[in-house]
Amino acid sequence: MDYSIRTIRADEWEKTREIRLTALQDPVAHLAFLDTYEAAVERPDSFWQERAEGGSESGAGNARQFVAEGPDGSWSGTISLLVERPADEVRFGEAAKVVQTHIVGVYVRPEARGAGVIDALFRAGVEWSWSLAEPVERVRLYVHEENARAAAFYRRFGFVATGDRVPVPGHETAMENEYEIRRTSVSG
Repeated sequence: MDYSIRTIRADEWEKTREIRLTALQDPVAHLAFLDTYEAAVERPDSFWQERAEGGSESGAGNARQFVAEGPDGSWSGTISLLVERPADEVRFGEAAKVVQTHIVGVYVRPEARGAGVIDALFRAGVEWSWSLAEPVERVRLYVHEENARAAAFYRRFGFVATGDRVPVPGHETAMENEYEIRRTSVSG
């Protein structure tokens, strides 16, 4: 099946909500997300409207959400990126030492896995990061130490473990490992 990769629109908050709730019901959601289905399903429409606006091209530019859309308009996968600057409030993990983007909310529906959807979403996210007017030095993400499948994809895509680890909020011993891709110098 063919997919187009695009940024969400602000008026697509209901589809944004639906794919997030579906992601939070995935068998590995407890390893992949710092949110629960039970908490997310209770959020008001205004939360999802603000989330969709923030991730769209009409948002403030501090976040972007991409989706893999099928010919029938269905969304098969999603990825979100947050712009982080050293002076910003820390959302998760270590404070940004440089201007960077942070990949969060990665999800591909089971029936679309293995079809190249995740690769296309990551390409779009990294390309967007490098295209920002304020130069981004790296793209980072965190992966739960027990999420071997996700870590394997990140390495295959070109992410490298930084060695930085942070505790998973609410868990005494579980850790998240930081991975990054750094901008390469291009002369021309």
